[in-house]
Amino acid sequence: MKGKRSPQEDESLACLLNLDGEVFPMDNGYWTKFEARRVEPEAHVPHGVRYSLPLHDRYNQRILGFDNAHAIRPAKKGYAARKITWDHRHKREKVSAYEYETAGQLMEDFWHEVERIIGAI
Repeated sequence: MKGKRSPQEDESLACLLNLDGEVFPMDNGYWTKFEARRVEPEAHVPHGVRYSLPLHDRYNQRILGFDNAHAIRPAKKGYAARKITWDHRHKREKVSAYEYETAGQLMEDFWHEVERIIGAI
């Protein structure tokens, strides 16, 4: 993320940062916990935000998570070079790259997946 942040983006980032440490109990024993903090922007975290947004089931097993705690190397497709990325999503044991755009988009994408998973159970 380059350049100056928009007021809307600053507002969504402030919202995400204010949710740090919050646990949200949900139906059927599911729960989420938000972790988010500002860090100095660097190659691995160019947007300057460390985050972890997991969804756990009633057995405390993570079934969904959006985070940037470690690097992943997406599967190679054709002859294209593989980009190492830190922003990613866990769906049970499957890990895939996640394209961080804004804090607001991250929260929207997370809650959309949570609703889809809980609604399917």
